[in-house]
Amino acid sequence: MNRNDIRKAVESGKTVLGIEFGSTRIKAMLIGEDHKPIASGSHEWENQYKNGVWTYGLDDVWTGLKEAYQELASEVLENYGTPLKTIGAIGFSGMMHGYMAFDKEGNLLVPFRTWRNTITGQAAEELTDLFQFNIPQRWSIAHLYQAILNKEPHVADIHFLNTLAGYVHWQLTGQKVLGIGEASGMFPIDSTTNNYDEGKIEQFNERLEAKNISWKLQDILPGVLMAGDNAGALTEEGAKLLDPTGQLQAGIPLCPPEGDAGTGMVATNSVAQRTGNVSAGTSVFAMIVLEKALSKLYPEIDMVTTPAGKPVAMVHSNNCTSDLNAWVGLFQEFTNDLGVEIDQSKLFEMLYQKALTGDADAGGLLAYNYVSGEHLTHLEEGRPLFVRTPDSRFTLANFMRVNLFSSLGALKIGLDILFEQEKVTIDQVLGHGGFFKTEGVGQRFMAAAMNVPVSVMETAGEGGAWGMALLGAYMLYKADNEPLETYLSNKVFAGEKVATMAPDQQDIDGFTAFMERYKKGLVIERTAVDTLK
Repeated sequence: MNRNDIRKAVESGKTVLGIEFGSTRIKAMLIGEDHKPIASGSHEWENQYKNGVWTYGLDDVWTGLKEAYQELASEVLENYGTPLKTIGAIGFSGMMHGYMAFDKEGNLLVPFRTWRNTITGQAAEELTDLFQFNIPQRWSIAHLYQAILNKEPHVADIHFLNTLAGYVHWQLTGQKVLGIGEASGMFPIDSTTNNYDEGKIEQFNERLEAKNISWKLQDILPGVLMAGDNAGALTEEGAKLLDPTGQLQAGIPLCPPEGDAGTGMVATNSVAQRTGNVSAGTSVFAMIVLEKALSKLYPEIDMVTTPAGKPVAMVHSNNCTSDLNAWVGLFQEFTNDLGVEIDQSKLFEMLYQKALTGDADAGGLLAYNYVSGEHLTHLEEGRPLFVRTPDSRFTLANFMRVNLFSSLGALKIGLDILFEQEKVTIDQVLGHGGFFKTEGVGQRFMAAAMNVPVSVMETAGEGGAWGMALLGAYMLYKADNEPLETYLSNKVFAGEKVATMAPDQQDIDGFTAFMERYKKGLVIERTAVDTLK
């Protein structure tokens, strides 16, 4: 689309807006009928650790949303000479899971408990045993049940439970609904009905009754919608929340709010069976769309769904690049003190590239990137560590290489279950997120860790906000009975340039040696958690 065509599209509302609340950034993206980005805006934010809980304040949610939208709207006006008054569709996405409990007046009863918290161990264990279905600590139902087990006073006043994306959608539309992919991170989904598993709801309600809790689970959960469904419209109040200037009109349709896992699948065209994607940033997770159910329950594997309801095996590690980013920040501080000006993105690229020249096994070095707890290795808290022996080959290249390896260490433990024990086969894995930003580095190490070719699309950097916008476009433009995977393959990704990297045997051997060291050294990490309070 040329500039004049884009201006006409903006004026006529032939656009779609996707907004995603990520761990460190709120991003807004506007796309045209060709699914290409027109404008974007963002706002940086950080979670806070308060009273033993990782959280974001509600004021920060709305401040960040408004700033991201305003930056996007200003870019539209500046580049195309027309204000943004109407949009074809809007969709919201956010970090999955977590706990937002509201009373009947709509007040948040306790601070938002994010996915990052590992404070629900007893609840997760009891529910997994009750349901015979893996309930990870970060799932909303685990947070709810832990609050019940803890006899927290607010439980009696719960009227509604939600996720971050669902909360924002509710405030802008009045609709208490979620896309099925996001809902599958709150409570188990029955893939034959594309709704919450009724049998498991009844099991949970029996627990509620035994504890003299008056409400029923089905009454406090959001409704479940499929990709392509209409999920309400922007209200007058919602329009003012999003755009306080008053230019944005009410009445714009919204698609179902989705989780960041679902938007990652969409943004990488990984919603069909035998496809997979890996999202690697603050956290890292691999999503494998299954041909059949797993043979048994695995505590390390989450079962969720695509935005179209297909079963997905999800391996999720709480920790990926946060510690690595902190080390790069240290190098940035050093260069600043030297009086050397170097752009941070250039510094990242230089240090990542340096890792390619290191020893295959990272010279015997060992690192743990656990800023927070890590369920895949059964740790309730994290202590970032760097360890070496006197004869380790301590070079900058090996230091960077071991920290990149460490970003994938916990993930690898979960993936081995799928590939080695369940013999799951996939045709392609697509990578996206900051870990892949430096060309050929993260991709190469991911291929070694997974022992399969890893592809990165040119559009992979667009991320979840773009994936959310694509779900809005699917709602607007899909043909009758057109599956999501068909729409994406034929109308979005046809002709997409893809860079694929096959695993190198030397890298595989080196990563395998690192993982042996990594597993043996977990006792060091456990000791650090126990002793460094």
